[in-house]
Amino acid sequence: MNEALFWLIAGIGLLVVEVFTGTFVLVMLGGGALAAAAVAAFLNAPTTINAVVFAVVSVALLFGVRPALRRRMQPELEPAEHTPVGSSGLVVRRVDRDSGQIKIDGELWSARSLDHERAFEPGERVIVVQLSGVTAVVSAEL
Repeated sequence: MNEALFWLIAGIGLLVVEVFTGTFVLVMLGGGALAAAAVAAFLNAPTTINAVVFAVVSVALLFGVRPALRRRMQPELEPAEHTPVGSSGLVVRRVDRDSGQIKIDGELWSARSLDHERAFEPGERVIVVQLSGVTAVVSAEL
C-alpha cells in the first residue's frame, strides 16, 4: 500500500473517532497524519521524514491550536449577580442533613441542613448560609 494512502486513511480515521470523543486531541493527531500524507504524496519523502512531519505538526497543533480551540468551545460561566446566601427562605419540603426544599423569592431551591442533627419542617423559616453546588445549605433563622 502506498505510504501516502496509509497516512491519509490514518488521518481520516482519527478525525472520525474525534467526533465521538470531543477532546480535540485526535483531531490534532489527524491533522498531523494528513500533513504527513501530503508530504508523502507530493514530495515522495521517506518514512522517517513523514513520521517527523507527523510528530512536529501534531505537537504544534496540540500546543498551539488546541488550547485556543478549547477556550472558544467552552466559554467560562459568569458568576451570578444574585446569590441566595444570606437570604431567608420558607421550608416547602422537610429539610434535613440529606435533602429538602425551600422557597426563596418565589424560586424553589434544593436544600439541606447545616447542622446534621437539625431538621426543619414545612412552614419554618430558614436562612441560607452557603451554597453547595446548586443546593442551599440552611440554618435556623435568628
